[in-house]
Amino acid sequence: MSSVLATIILAAGKGTRMKSDLPKVLHKVLGETMVSRVVTQVEKAGSSKIVLVIGHKKELVKAELADRKVDFAVQAEQLGTGHAVMIAKSALHDFHGDVLVVAGDIPLLRAETLKELIKTHQEEQADATVLSAIFEDPFGYGRIIRTPEGNYSHSVEEKDANDKIRRIKEINSGIYIFKSELLFHYLRFIGTNNIQGEYYLTDVLPMMREDNKKIALQVADNPDEIQGVNTVDQLKEVEEKLKVLQ
Repeated sequence: MSSVLATIILAAGKGTRMKSDLPKVLHKVLGETMVSRVVTQVEKAGSSKIVLVIGHKKELVKAELADRKVDFAVQAEQLGTGHAVMIAKSALHDFHGDVLVVAGDIPLLRAETLKELIKTHQEEQADATVLSAIFEDPFGYGRIIRTPEGNYSHSVEEKDANDKIRRIKEINSGIYIFKSELLFHYLRFIGTNNIQGEYYLTDVLPMMREDNKKIALQVADNPDEIQGVNTVDQLKEVEEKLKVLQ
């Protein structure tokens, strides 16, 4: 695995559809919080430094991970994934290596999948590598747009997609690896020209392509692993899947 790997975990969301004021990542699956599960898998994947981007009721998240080796960066205002990663930059000011970016609400994610992603990134000598998955029902997820040659072109969020794009079944998992210097360089240039008015991390990738940077793609073996949790029903669903996996 990579000799130097840092990870940014995005965990600032309120989780308003969870019918609870508890930060979304603190909801439990089989007795363990989602964010704690993600931290464990990231550690197993070989990350030497972990930065957790927190926001809503941040003290509760800090308390949950008080005994874990993680740093915290506070996203006071929810302005999108790109903004969240920018917030984490200060905690990585002296870091040089690859940066893995994952969400804190994907409790089925396994270290083995992350290791395969890291391996692909290194073998391809990529500047960025995107983990995708094939979903029969991709509703709610950003779609991967490939070039005619089958390489990564760009991603389109569900809310910004037209009917043709919504029929694409390959989705963006929201899990990436970047060379750190390139990640923070390109983040300076992203804007909010989208329906949500947010800074999308995915907007870094087309700029990298324009500059002939290499972007690799890897399709996850098991799409269930990257299933995010936004509702109580989805929480119950991933819990049932986890029971089968254990």
